[in-house]
Amino acid sequence: MTISHDTAGHAVDLANCDREPIHIPGRVQPHGILLALSEPDLVIEQASANAAGHFGAAAEHLVGSRLLDHVHPDGRGPLRDALSAPDLRDRNPLQLPLPGVTFDGVAHRHDGVLVLELENPRPPGTAARAADHSRALQRAMTRLQDAGTFREFCQVAAAEARAIGGFDRATIYRFDAAWNGEVVGEDKRADLTPLDGLHFPASDIPEQARRLYHLNPYRLIADVGYEPVPLVPEVNPRTGRPLDLSFAVSRSVSPVHVQYLKNMDATASMSVSLMRGGRLWGLISCMHYSGAKYLPFADRAACQFLGTLVSVQIAVKEDSEGVEYRHRLQAVRERLLQRMAEEPDLARALTGDPADLLGLAAAEGAAVVSDGGCAAAGRAPATERIQELVAWLRVHADGDVFHTDSLSRLAPEFADLKDVASGVLAVTTSRAAGHWVLWFRPEVVQTVGWGGDPYKPVGEPGPTGRLSPRRSFELWKEEVHNKSLPWQPAEVEAARLLRDAVVAVVVRRAEELTRLNTELRRSNTDLDAFAYSASHDLKEPLRGLSNYATFLLEDYAGRLDVGGVDKLNTLVRLTRRMDDLIESLLRFSRLGRDGGTFEPVALDEVLRGVLDALKGRLAEGRVAVRVPRPLPTVRCDRVQVGEVFSNLIVNAAKYTDKAERWVEVGYDEPIGRPGGSAAPVFYVRDNGIGIDEEHRHLIFRLFKRLHARDEFGGGTGVGLAIVKKIVEHHGGTVWVDSRPGHGSTFHFTLGG
Repeated sequence: MTISHDTAGHAVDLANCDREPIHIPGRVQPHGILLALSEPDLVIEQASANAAGHFGAAAEHLVGSRLLDHVHPDGRGPLRDALSAPDLRDRNPLQLPLPGVTFDGVAHRHDGVLVLELENPRPPGTAARAADHSRALQRAMTRLQDAGTFREFCQVAAAEARAIGGFDRATIYRFDAAWNGEVVGEDKRADLTPLDGLHFPASDIPEQARRLYHLNPYRLIADVGYEPVPLVPEVNPRTGRPLDLSFAVSRSVSPVHVQYLKNMDATASMSVSLMRGGRLWGLISCMHYSGAKYLPFADRAACQFLGTLVSVQIAVKEDSEGVEYRHRLQAVRERLLQRMAEEPDLARALTGDPADLLGLAAAEGAAVVSDGGCAAAGRAPATERIQELVAWLRVHADGDVFHTDSLSRLAPEFADLKDVASGVLAVTTSRAAGHWVLWFRPEVVQTVGWGGDPYKPVGEPGPTGRLSPRRSFELWKEEVHNKSLPWQPAEVEAARLLRDAVVAVVVRRAEELTRLNTELRRSNTDLDAFAYSASHDLKEPLRGLSNYATFLLEDYAGRLDVGGVDKLNTLVRLTRRMDDLIESLLRFSRLGRDGGTFEPVALDEVLRGVLDALKGRLAEGRVAVRVPRPLPTVRCDRVQVGEVFSNLIVNAAKYTDKAERWVEVGYDEPIGRPGGSAAPVFYVRDNGIGIDEEHRHLIFRLFKRLHARDEFGGGTGVGLAIVKKIVEHHGGTVWVDSRPGHGSTFHFTLGG
């Protein structure tokens, strides 16, 4: 690659010119004289070579002399006072009376050096020009405020800049997120080719140039054909460093940029920085094509003030474009919030009306990912791809709000989603839990108009062998793929506000759940107290009734007729049944309240203990028990799970009318069953009477029996309710498959 060099001897590689040290060029433009001074004695440490023509001595002879020795005696005191001011901005422009001529002086301090720039002698009619600028700026302020749209605002700003500066063209140049530029407003001489609407690549204004625009509010190149004037000496003798000219008005500019302007046929240019929120937003960029264009300090100050007016109103004008849109998005968000208040399940609340969720961000697809599930709306990727995207976001998304209009550029592995998710906007309400709301936009092929080929910023070498900036600025159109429509700030803000609202709802519900749990614990404590009272206070009179009825039967049965004896027997039977019901109720109410002891338990051992305890009952009923294979070890409460097996086996042995009776206890592998849990599915199967389908939903209710009280050995109707409560306390599920006359199979899991 050919390397070009600027006149200060610094190498400039056009392909990497963002590293060019443009803040220390060691040169100035010839319309200004630059002096570097020490304080407080105002000794000249460096001087531009063109100082000799006005100071009567060569620059090297000026170095080491006192500035005031060269100034007319009447001006020494005022100049000394002005240069000693803490803030020199309030004193500019200074008057510097040299023999036979008075200069405008512009002073600033930087890097431990006082820099004084002398500009062309003050032009005649300066006071009148200042009055004209005052009227022009008042007019500009009114016109900018009255602009109805952002587009009109930019056009007004360009027109007012051109009117104040007198340039052939003035444009409003806006940077995008990647620092590419776009002309969004223009005022020009009638014969010039328009630039309005054209885009320019970031390489046209490299990073270090943007940094200087951020520091220094304007830059003037009075004549692109100027010959740079060197500083003498090149290195400051006191600091030992090249003079930093970041804030200098007459700083010589990069030869690359000079050639760029020449390629555009410009003869002079001026740029004024436009800021938004402390960040460089764009430029007022002015160009002249009909000769050199020097602007005195007063004219530049007016242009700078105009830049300040425009900067102050940029945010208002840009944001006002979306006010009505934001109002519509707010109405959508309020409807979503209303549904969240009414629907406990947030995913159902958000996707209940897909049009609202999609409308909140003007998206074609959306998804809500929570608790391992995914609810999609509109045109969205497949569920597994959404889950993969969420996994990527958890690692790569910075903050709680993420958006891109080109997902494949950030994550090439999702390039296949461009038809539905080229653009993604996502918010998370819990990154750790993987809770996300996502919106999707498909690819939109766009045609972008560039001012020349953005991929060819460098032209062919010229006669000197140097590479130069591109020479063509003709309209160059490019088709852009793998991008969606960009997410508007109002849409990103609406998503962020929805995220905040969802978090608030979750927190509020958590607080409500905490309150309810506290009340529930208090209620359980009260229930325990009631249960104890019931067991103690109710069972005692029942025992008395049963005992006295038994005594009457034993002592007075001979004196009673048959009807009296039957009534006493009924009383004894009823009191015993009541005692059984109370005991069952106590057992049910206490289940799970102590939490249980969860540990790895060999269920084969538990089943052997249960069968040993039921040996007599099973033998009496002639019931055979089959166990096809050993049961696995699971984490559970040994006693409670033993009660599950016991109740199910007793029920299976009880509800049968077959001569040959059997019960089978086993388990299936965790494949293809309801809920998709990863735990084994246990079962207790019998060849009994079975259960009608219409009654299956009743069998797990407390005290619910499907047969007469004394049929199939009687019972309280609590056994299956206890089974259900124990299984659910273990995080599992219980259900039944049955055919009347062909037996039943009770399935259950113990967590997943």
